[in-house]
Amino acid sequence: MTEQRLQPGDVAPEFTLPDADGKPVSLSSYRGRRVIVYFYPAAMTPGCTKEAVGFRDALPALEEAGVDVLGVSPDEPAKLAKFRDRDELTFPLLSDPDTKVLQAYGAYGEKKLYGKTMIGVIRSTFIIDADGKVEKAFYNVKATGHVERLLKELGV
Repeated sequence: MTEQRLQPGDVAPEFTLPDADGKPVSLSSYRGRRVIVYFYPAAMTPGCTKEAVGFRDALPALEEAGVDVLGVSPDEPAKLAKFRDRDELTFPLLSDPDTKVLQAYGAYGEKKLYGKTMIGVIRSTFIIDADGKVEKAFYNVKATGHVERLLKELGV
């Protein structure tokens, strides 16, 4: 399974996915603003929690800079709602159980976990510009320190 990797300048694949409450959220509704779309393997796991809380804590500064955040995982909305409520997450968490959006972004495919090769979510983050184009693409990111690095990249 070869994943297609997005590059800066590519048009970000459009999507509409249900949020933690089952309401549809579309990337196109963020046109005119920059948006961080980040893909993570599983709600409620330590690394994904650390990353999500990092985005939550950075949200006021990001919003002030005109940047929104969307988190996407294969989890069902009910699990996302638990995650949101447990960690007081204040940005949309979107459900992609068939991994179509993950695949469109190259965020699903072969990865190494504890020395084993497996197929799954590749922790990835994209900065999408106001016109819907990929500004930056980060693959295989580490949960720790990632949000801080993004803030520097964005000059926030």
